[in-house]
Amino acid sequence: MRYRPLMILGAGSDVGKSILVAALCRIFRQEGIRVAPFKAQNMALNSFITPEGGEMGRAQVVQAQAAGLTPHVDMNPILLKPSSEVGCQVIVHGKVYGNLKARDYYEHKPKLVRQVMASYRRLAAAHELLILEGAGSAVELNLKPNDLVNFSMARRANAAVLLVADIDRGGVFAATIGTYHLLSRRERQLLQGFIINKFRGDISLFDNGVAIIEQRTGKRVLGVVPFIKDLLLPQEDSVALERKMAQAAGSAIGNLQIGVIRLPHISNYTDFDPLEQEPGVSLHYLDHHDSVDDLDLIILPGTKNTIADLRYLHQTGLAHRVKAFAQAGGRVIGICGGFQILGLEVRDPLGVEGPEPLAAGLGLLPVITTMAAEKTTTQVTGRFLGLPSQPSVQGYEIHMGVTEPKGEGRAVCQLDQGLEGAGAFLDGWATPDFRVWGTYVHGLFDSDACRRAWLAALRQEKGLAADTLNDYTFAQFQEEQFDRLAAVVRRHLDLDFLRKIIEPPS
Repeated sequence: MRYRPLMILGAGSDVGKSILVAALCRIFRQEGIRVAPFKAQNMALNSFITPEGGEMGRAQVVQAQAAGLTPHVDMNPILLKPSSEVGCQVIVHGKVYGNLKARDYYEHKPKLVRQVMASYRRLAAAHELLILEGAGSAVELNLKPNDLVNFSMARRANAAVLLVADIDRGGVFAATIGTYHLLSRRERQLLQGFIINKFRGDISLFDNGVAIIEQRTGKRVLGVVPFIKDLLLPQEDSVALERKMAQAAGSAIGNLQIGVIRLPHISNYTDFDPLEQEPGVSLHYLDHHDSVDDLDLIILPGTKNTIADLRYLHQTGLAHRVKAFAQAGGRVIGICGGFQILGLEVRDPLGVEGPEPLAAGLGLLPVITTMAAEKTTTQVTGRFLGLPSQPSVQGYEIHMGVTEPKGEGRAVCQLDQGLEGAGAFLDGWATPDFRVWGTYVHGLFDSDACRRAWLAALRQEKGLAADTLNDYTFAQFQEEQFDRLAAVVRRHLDLDFLRKIIEPPS
């Protein structure tokens, strides 16, 4: 059976589109429908590598997991990764298309539309229902002529559109009624109704609000979804990271204190989601205003622009503080770009990241990185060599540089390229005592055995009790979160009306 596509658009950014798409993917999967997510164009620095070696946005990865699917680049055919204030690295079907400024990007629109629709048709042929996601606000009037992802995509797919508004931020009537009055005649025909998201308190108190929206627009409000406290699913945008910083974990006595440096171009911070769930860990996102003195471990995360973020660390004095922390015996690790930052220098002879050909690293690892024109994108499996037990690891690599050891130390991981295991190689570099180390492997802490063993060793070193660590499986934890999310959305959306607007023509 083929259903009419459903599209979730937003009255603004961060209204909950991605999470609602994940919820609907899980709900329809529970009902036995072959459902898949689709977002024509995503802008994010958090990305993922598929088994085929393609790069895509994390939001569609989460949605695919909710649908019980292996992520595929057709679910996100265009990924934009901002590399400057005005330019982006453009990923098309999982591979680098080029580095383009906004004006240049729009000139490529005809070709990009063809790529988007090719992905859409392949997904539509393989699944009964597609749930599409828009980007930002659906009615940015200055952007609509070059739109690839909002109502232009809804028109191409003839999708049933639902508009999501975030009541928690205020202005919900302007967001819903105002958006409706900015729509064209055809767009109003596609719009089937509204979802009011992130309501706090007694939902019945908004019954009159629902009536006002329906009266002013002639469109249904399918439901008022409550604010779901402590929903712990990976999120990809900068707004979500700002919330993490504002809601930093407490410094509970007996917890390991781990600080992640919030670099200006931070990417793939979802690497650290598994650490946030460990009851024996307090995870903090820090910038140059924060102290590092009371930490047990500092993590330098991935970055879309290593040289620019090195400049930030040096200019703010944070580089000196991290070095002093390490020299005093503190542990420091780097993931991907963070690994490059820990080295002696980063060379960029081809201008991959900008005009600066050379930048001094922190000098905590004897390695030199040279930026390359070709991006490495692959899934990996292997063993973590930093512990006697050498626990198994699984993750992915995504980087533009090649890092070579130039001094004493040892590799961090023994890896095979691809999940099937081919082409064994060594990854990363560590000081001989493994107090400072870096790796290119994203998703390292998703590997339960490695994460538990590594945290247990840190706790033992600090004289902390090991029995506070959780034995949870991160993948199972995520499944429980998907089911919890779906249950809440089921209770608060009119699913009968939803089924009606997507039912196939008789």
